[in-house]
Amino acid sequence: MERDERFGKIRAVIRDEKREHSIASVAVAVAQGSEILWEDAFGWADREARVPATPHTMYSLASISKPITTTGLMVLVERGLIDLDRPINDYLGDAKLTARVGDEADATVRRVANHSAGLPLHYQFFYEDEPFRRPSMDETIRRYGNLISAPGERSLYSNLGYGVLDYVIERVSGKPYADFMREEVFLPLGMTRSSIDIGPGLEPYAAQRYAANGLPLPFYDFDHPGGSAVYCSSHDLLRFGMFHVKAGLAEQRAILADETIDAMQRPTSEWPDGGGYGIGWGVQHDLGDDPIVAHSGGMGGVRTNLVMIPARQLVAVVLTNSAHLSETVPYTLFADLFATLVPELGQHFEAARAGRKAAAERRAPAYASQPELIGEWRGTVHTHVRDVPLSLWFTEGGDIHAQLGDDLRMLVNEPTYEDGCLTGRFPGDISTPDASRRVHQLSLDVRQRGDVINGACVAITTRNDGSLPGERVGNALSHWVELRRA
Repeated sequence: MERDERFGKIRAVIRDEKREHSIASVAVAVAQGSEILWEDAFGWADREARVPATPHTMYSLASISKPITTTGLMVLVERGLIDLDRPINDYLGDAKLTARVGDEADATVRRVANHSAGLPLHYQFFYEDEPFRRPSMDETIRRYGNLISAPGERSLYSNLGYGVLDYVIERVSGKPYADFMREEVFLPLGMTRSSIDIGPGLEPYAAQRYAANGLPLPFYDFDHPGGSAVYCSSHDLLRFGMFHVKAGLAEQRAILADETIDAMQRPTSEWPDGGGYGIGWGVQHDLGDDPIVAHSGGMGGVRTNLVMIPARQLVAVVLTNSAHLSETVPYTLFADLFATLVPELGQHFEAARAGRKAAAERRAPAYASQPELIGEWRGTVHTHVRDVPLSLWFTEGGDIHAQLGDDLRMLVNEPTYEDGCLTGRFPGDISTPDASRRVHQLSLDVRQRGDVINGACVAITTRNDGSLPGERVGNALSHWVELRRA
């Protein structure tokens, strides 16, 4: 591709960031309408093997997998095989989602896709150099498929929901998720360097994932492939975005109608930062009448971003195989990219940048003594192994103490309280085989409902096992908890 000098400043920014943060590689791609304006790559796809990155290097996408998965989902919706507004349990087998609050029937396919079904925080990683392997999706649903809030009550980002969606795709299509996505999404859109995990024969083109300490991470997977498992080149991801701004290339087959693309980009759940979430896409109105439709991804050795302005048919991609890239840098890059192409967008992005900074700095208010909570509350944390007693004490001075089972009473750290919702963390071991694989602490995400407090008690990995080289993403495993005033 002929060198476009309009992007010279952005090249310099990428090189500076790569050098300052020891990022292994960065791939970038930009399109306007049906024209690919710029594709470039900097650094090493594999440092040890001295393989340079190119626009056709396949990167692990992390959560950008979500709009790709829902593109496959919508193929089945258009064929009349899935109804977005039917309960997702209608498409599952023996293992069903369980409503601890509300009604399972209200946990529709649409609500699972827009993160408002009530499913909690969840991720669980499995590394190839460890003896643990992911369970079947039925087993994951049995263990963790609890709705901790009523469907539609709140938006709570949940990878587990997208593991359920890829399972629905398998069950309805009759094909393995990876095969369905290759046949119905990747190949029709000309995405020949794209696959679920690293597809057979594509191993030489996949970028190595690097930990924050610069060491290569062993290959890993998780129990939510639909939320995180796609590998894709920046070139292919740009083509995917071009299709979703209705500027597909001539050789691409229109796998979805324009009306379906619009429906995916229409937010049906709201987020505290003022944005919304549609069917696999986050939507922000930073530019007023020109909404930004986007998704990012991040996990061990991965930072990825795909940003689109459909009204202008603009698409930009930034992919890395390191966890070091600052979360503010991609937004700055996209602001500069789009302002370069459409100068009047510059001032909008500057205002939006200030608003995003303020939103990022906002935190829920720290807990202060609440008269309606003071005293002791007793209840149970329900795990797939056994029920574990839990007690909370709210003092007049504003401290909160927790005791799990026979453990010592612990102080709940960094508690917040807003609109009846309480969060905080404390030392503890939930003692299930899943959680005990890694050192963890317990985090509360609960709501007061009259004389009951209920929600999630999450076992979150706090540090890495010293016997493991590098830095690895651990687990976040949510368990239903309910307490009543003693």
